[in-house]
Amino acid sequence: MENKYDVVIIGSGPAGFSAAMRSLDYGLKVCIVEAKHLGGAGIMDGALTSKTMYELSMDYSVAARVDRGYRAGSLSVSFDEIKKTVINAAKEKQYQLLSQIETFSPGKSKKGSITLEWGHASFIDKYTIEVKSKDGCKNISGTNFIIATGCIPREAPGLEIDNERIINSEGILNLKELPERMIVIGSGVIGCEFSTIFSNFNQTEVHLLDRSNRVLPFEDDDVSDFVSKSLESNGVIIHHTASLRTIRKFPDHLEVVLDYNDGHSKVIEVDVALVAIGRVPNTKGLGLEKLGIELTERGTLPIQDDCLLEDGKGHCHIYAAGDISGHTQLYSIAEFQGRQAAEKIGDHPQYPLDYSHMSTLMFFKPEVAAVGANEKTLQQKRIPYKAVIYSNALVNRAIAMRNTSGFVKVLVSNDKNQKILGMRAAGPQASSFIVSVAHLINQGNSVDEVLKIFYPHPSITEGIQECLRSVSGKSIFKKEAFPDLIKIREWYPEEE
Repeated sequence: MENKYDVVIIGSGPAGFSAAMRSLDYGLKVCIVEAKHLGGAGIMDGALTSKTMYELSMDYSVAARVDRGYRAGSLSVSFDEIKKTVINAAKEKQYQLLSQIETFSPGKSKKGSITLEWGHASFIDKYTIEVKSKDGCKNISGTNFIIATGCIPREAPGLEIDNERIINSEGILNLKELPERMIVIGSGVIGCEFSTIFSNFNQTEVHLLDRSNRVLPFEDDDVSDFVSKSLESNGVIIHHTASLRTIRKFPDHLEVVLDYNDGHSKVIEVDVALVAIGRVPNTKGLGLEKLGIELTERGTLPIQDDCLLEDGKGHCHIYAAGDISGHTQLYSIAEFQGRQAAEKIGDHPQYPLDYSHMSTLMFFKPEVAAVGANEKTLQQKRIPYKAVIYSNALVNRAIAMRNTSGFVKVLVSNDKNQKILGMRAAGPQASSFIVSVAHLINQGNSVDEVLKIFYPHPSITEGIQECLRSVSGKSIFKKEAFPDLIKIREWYPEEE
């Protein structure tokens, strides 16, 4: 009976941990099974470690500037110290998680309990899993299960990841030093973020492989172009319309063969190749076949709105949450889904999740934030809109910071209501104020309603205010005077 639980959660990332803590609120007996790192990729080899490294690289980049009236002397980089700081940040958060688990351990907590089991979980039947660890195997049974195993780096066909010279995001901390030359394969968010990080330290010649004609192909062209120019100004060499043919290993270097769309090829020499072509659901070894659970074409688990498995097999007690569920791979989505699954199990469902207006952050130089629809999405849905772009070069706070790179871009419905449909922002503090716009979109606010708000001065958020004022031609600075800094365009579906 000691291995029988109300809820068994496979994976301790943002989905699994939030599900465990929400289950605790209902007085349930919970078991978390973790095979690798407490906190999952949300902490180690993922969001927290990469963003810690990003912040360190940005600090170095600022310290290296010579256009602010001061100059740092004898500036150097120790990759050992960088790794130590990154690992310390991850451990700090892991010990916070562990402290909470121990606080609610069985026999200590009067309302519910949390047990942490280390090992790889695999289903034996509908209500039992086997957990294999270095200490042996044990069976754990549960009334309910939440699968929250997240995702892992996607493999590149024909490329063997050794995580020494040919690495993925999980091999970054295996590097012994900052490489002199590296190529990043993949120009999505992860590839562009790591290109930013390594180029910020100004110790590495960074090549970025972009199979299309622009980075971040899912974003609007103006956003992609801005990020591309920012990367190039940071020293990144972008290979547009190129594909990887092969990587040849030599004792002291790698030869990378690139084929371009126009027919020519190029061979470049690097020390490290970082594969960043996305992530795939982590379902390996879960024993889903024993339950008759079939994955979707994308390899994800099909779920209903309440995160319960939707497979027609009668699994009314098995849930999936986080990256494995097939929704956008965001920490915030995983956390909300984990909570939602627990609320369903606790018979206290709250509200269905709305995935249409999720805020996302992209850690480039400068950072980029997004929420709601972009122009490509609105055009696909044939929704008329007005787009307004307002440059940070006109924002007093950005001028005072001597950091005017970036912009605010707002999309509104092209009708009398002028509802806010989406926003993109780049520049200092973009990650901090994007959530306020998410609230405006979720509440269905119009431009006129938002403009009743007083914005503090001087603040970066005044760029939002002036961008919205520009929609109705009420801005202080006019596009006629600054056509390169204020841009307004409208789009209507073509008449059939």
